[in-house]
Amino acid sequence: MVTEGTDRLGFLIHDAARLMRKRFEARASNLGLSAAQWRLMVRVTKEEGVAQARLAELLEIEPISVSRLIDRMEEAGWIERRADASDRRVRMIFPTPKARQAYAQVKSLAGEVYEEALTGMSGEDRRILIQGLRTLVDNLSDDETALCRQTNKLESTAQ
Repeated sequence: MVTEGTDRLGFLIHDAARLMRKRFEARASNLGLSAAQWRLMVRVTKEEGVAQARLAELLEIEPISVSRLIDRMEEAGWIERRADASDRRVRMIFPTPKARQAYAQVKSLAGEVYEEALTGMSGEDRRILIQGLRTLVDNLSDDETALCRQTNKLESTAQ
């Protein structure tokens, strides 16, 4: 059954995400990172020591593409690879101090974009929106995204 407004739900979510991403990318362009690079940097900073293969899953891009992206970012001093202590074949990815510093800027820029996007909404409307989106994500997530859900819950309780 389609209730009022839900027939456009997918379009609205997609458009909101696209517009926020576009606004963020315009503001973050001075950091010298591509959209793919800053997404990787944020993920690595939040989950230090993430395995390279897991990073490909989290970013939803092919492992070979992640490998090339990591090559470029390592060369530029954003991240570093380390062998896993228990399995030399596994490469763990860690942020450098340069990445940690940029992460603080990225987080601030994201906050500005979110505030701009939420202008005109009351605190209660914002809370309801966030809770509704979390429920939507939980309803559609499978076991592979359990880590993402846990990370999001931890972040929300820390704020």
